[in-house]
Amino acid sequence: MNELRADAARIDPSGPTNPAGWRLEHSYAELPGIFHVATRPSPARTSSLLVLNRALAAELGLEADVLAKPASADWFTGHALPPGAEPLAQAYAGHQFGGFTMLGDGRALLLGEQITPSGSRFDVQLKGAGRTPFSRRGDGRAALGPMLREYLVSEAMHALGIPTTRSLAVATTGESVRRETPLDGAVLTRVASSHLRVGTFEFAAARGSVEDLAALVEYTRRRHYPEIDAGEGAALALLRAVSARQARLIAQWLLVGFVHGVMNTDNMALSGETIDYGPCAFLDEYDPARAFSSIDLDGRYAYGRQPAIAQWNLARFAEALLPLLAPAESTAIELAQGVLAEFPGQFEGHWRAGMRAKLGLVDEAPGDADLISDLLRWMHRTEADFANTFAAFCQPDGVPEGVDPAWLAAYRRRLAEQSVSPAESLALRRAHNPAIIPRNHLVEAALTAAVQERDLAPLQRLHTALARPFEHDSAPAEFRQPAGPASRAYRTFCGT
Repeated sequence: MNELRADAARIDPSGPTNPAGWRLEHSYAELPGIFHVATRPSPARTSSLLVLNRALAAELGLEADVLAKPASADWFTGHALPPGAEPLAQAYAGHQFGGFTMLGDGRALLLGEQITPSGSRFDVQLKGAGRTPFSRRGDGRAALGPMLREYLVSEAMHALGIPTTRSLAVATTGESVRRETPLDGAVLTRVASSHLRVGTFEFAAARGSVEDLAALVEYTRRRHYPEIDAGEGAALALLRAVSARQARLIAQWLLVGFVHGVMNTDNMALSGETIDYGPCAFLDEYDPARAFSSIDLDGRYAYGRQPAIAQWNLARFAEALLPLLAPAESTAIELAQGVLAEFPGQFEGHWRAGMRAKLGLVDEAPGDADLISDLLRWMHRTEADFANTFAAFCQPDGVPEGVDPAWLAAYRRRLAEQSVSPAESLALRRAHNPAIIPRNHLVEAALTAAVQERDLAPLQRLHTALARPFEHDSAPAEFRQPAGPASRAYRTFCGT
């Protein structure tokens, strides 16, 4: 049982002063003061709710009809606070493209932790609600396009079954934010299991005491890993548990062609959720070296480098934990290295299992590694579309067009050797190969219509389709078409 789960019954969500169902608690604020600063959002000129995630609102125990009222829009820009909110900015550091920086919530505020009817706890954060003590030279604001992108892609990742932060709402502020050109201002309401990051521990190691670091370990243990025993050994067990979750998460990214784009240590959540959708993208043609971010000039965060970067980030986590791993630094380093050495095998196990499932293989056989690598080499050589190649396996006897005949013969022999029926193999393929992903050109078209024309219809149609990614027989053809040669020039931007 998670020690930070709450007794939601003690809060009356239907009371006259709280008709929306807010049940906000503030366990993070109980950490030592170096980890947070109480901060009020900046007032918005106007508040207009553009998008509301009714399904997520229901999961959180919130009344969507109340949230959708014009008077409630102020909650989603920070112009007013929902009942029980005690906003704060979180402190953290991070290695950004390999360089260490002191950071913190420069444009985000944690309103509190919503307690769901089942007693689960989720952070509710406003992203783009104005300056904080960590803003440095930033304006603390966000532009509409990037906030809608995070809303769209994070909810698509959730539908794909990949652990992720989620998006409750996007609201406009009636103000402009200055980037290369003036852009419409907006605020995203982000929901997460927590916003604890590798960078939070880096901050503790750089600015705090050993006692502060120990308090952060204990808080993280209670919030996300209650199966770990408290006390001696908890820090090492936490390192091992976080590493295991990240190995699974990165494998899930690669299995759908997702490229995070900015895998800095401040964007690695200890909960094992995907966080920060600024320069993210999805592969069209398969290329392990593909990078999309306009500032990733050396391909540090390219598609195929994500497992190695995850291990690098975990090494920074381990370094922060060293004072708690063992009294002698040499022993602490040896223990940390032992955990980090497990990561490649853990990732490889999850990835290979996922690839076998994508091919409809229910168990492991000696030749599977070659079967998988040969297919990927063919895809790379022919610039095959990643999602559509695997979706082709989701029809009875379906295979990608033009696939190497020798490979096809080996694959069919492997299928025939299985103990399961063809129907069971097909069901496995259909459950692991999405028919629809957030294709980059479709996302951009939807955002352009929403931002430039205030036409939300394309975004809503795409959002609806992305919510059912595995419905192969009814997936609209318009959402399955790759961009073609134009995809090679596609670039993404952070939005800050």
